[in-house]
Amino acid sequence: MTDTNTNTEAYPDFRSVPSELTLGDTWNSRAVSDLIRSQSKDGATPAFLFVGIKEADLLKRHLAASFGDDAVTTLVGTYYMGLEIVPIIAESFIATGGCKSIRTLQDPVSRRPEWRDSKVETLWQFRV
Repeated sequence: MTDTNTNTEAYPDFRSVPSELTLGDTWNSRAVSDLIRSQSKDGATPAFLFVGIKEADLLKRHLAASFGDDAVTTLVGTYYMGLEIVPIIAESFIATGGCKSIRTLQDPVSRRPEWRDSKVETLWQFRV
């Protein structure tokens, strides 16, 4: 009997999606940063960094060198350069995915007036 809740496929499908970067024996922060920049366009950046087994190990060692061995027990829920790390079942793979938009100053939420701003206070008052 097979467990129908177990996902045996890696995400993304590394067989049809090529790796966007090849790393050597050490984690290369500059190359990863350049990859993220190359995938960012029109005010949007990738949301996820998919890493294979080799890259996950390299990243763990890189983070452990900076923050200590105990600080990096798993990459699940970890963010690197603003992207959520997603380990996948592949020998060697690294790619970006997803999309998160960047709020600009033109965004109405970022232009909310300060409380009791005299210039726009009348716009925010309810009058009976």
